[in-house]
Amino acid sequence: MRSLLNLLVKELLQLKRDPKILPILFLAPVLQLLILGYAATTDIKQVELAVCDLDHTAASRELVEHLTSSTYFREVARVSSQDGLDPLLEAGVARLALTIPAGYQADRLSGRPGPVQVLADGSDAMAGTTGLGYALSALQTESVRAGVRPQVELRPKVLYNPDLLSRNFMVPGVLAMISMVMTMMLTAMALVREREVGTMEQLLVTPLKPAQLIVGKLVPYALVGFVEILTALPVVLFWFHVPLRGSLALLLALVVPFMLCTLGLGLLVSTLSSTQQQAMMLAAFVFMLPQIYLSGFIFPIQNMPRIFQLATYVVPLRYFVVILRGVFLKGVGLATLWPQVAALLVLGLMILTLARLRFRQQLG
Repeated sequence: MRSLLNLLVKELLQLKRDPKILPILFLAPVLQLLILGYAATTDIKQVELAVCDLDHTAASRELVEHLTSSTYFREVARVSSQDGLDPLLEAGVARLALTIPAGYQADRLSGRPGPVQVLADGSDAMAGTTGLGYALSALQTESVRAGVRPQVELRPKVLYNPDLLSRNFMVPGVLAMISMVMTMMLTAMALVREREVGTMEQLLVTPLKPAQLIVGKLVPYALVGFVEILTALPVVLFWFHVPLRGSLALLLALVVPFMLCTLGLGLLVSTLSSTQQQAMMLAAFVFMLPQIYLSGFIFPIQNMPRIFQLATYVVPLRYFVVILRGVFLKGVGLATLWPQVAALLVLGLMILTLARLRFRQQLG
């Protein structure tokens, strides 16, 4: 027991001597608790709604107003034809699309149910299912308010994920998370290990320039990341039966800008850490878990407080999840996904530049 007590005291003293690990141990859990407390909600509010009103009557305007006056729907676009709804759903601008056909008011005045079509984006099964439920409830309320037999006939149709299988939108997100964890953690741990065992000093006496040294260190882990993706894809496609409606070549190509971010973060973590333990905790608690919370992978971004919604714009995983779900479930191409790709390229270059400056500073 005395030896055990001495060991416990030694470990506590070692933690006290390490000024970098203490903030990670005590501040990071508090930060995560704050983020999770606000962001971890499964309530769906303000579902993005696109409207195609082909009737242009008082009854059709009243129906749209009835839906959008609640806290459940937010009208984001109004188009003149049904062809204009598909691009909005593909780009993720709208989660639901409401079509009111011509003759809607005439049907209601004659006592016949007015047919209304609601298209739901099934690539996000939670928002799709809940949005359809809200729409059905609102339309039923409108019928009851009329005081006669059902005046509105709902014809729902779910796009991209007709059966609303949760695995179809969760598994691509898991694939993105695996890619992030592997590339970031491996890069950070490997570079810190070099410094711990003293081999980094041996590399510094070689004729390699700092930029060449960084590339030589990052490229192998990028290849490891690609191997991880290629290994996981058969499981996604043939075990979970997630449909791949887009281009496999495009999917693999769009992994590159995401890896610029994750490898850059791994390099940045290595410059902020003195030991492998520090690197692991810093990567996990400060860079990985907040990305998972704020990426929209689990919790809808539109339900978060405004300050956290703004914070999601600097989260690389947010954009890669959209890319994977778009390619897998919607079959969209670069013409639709270019905003996410551009955001990843900008973030990747910024992160790599900052990490390189930190790395050069340490070498100097």
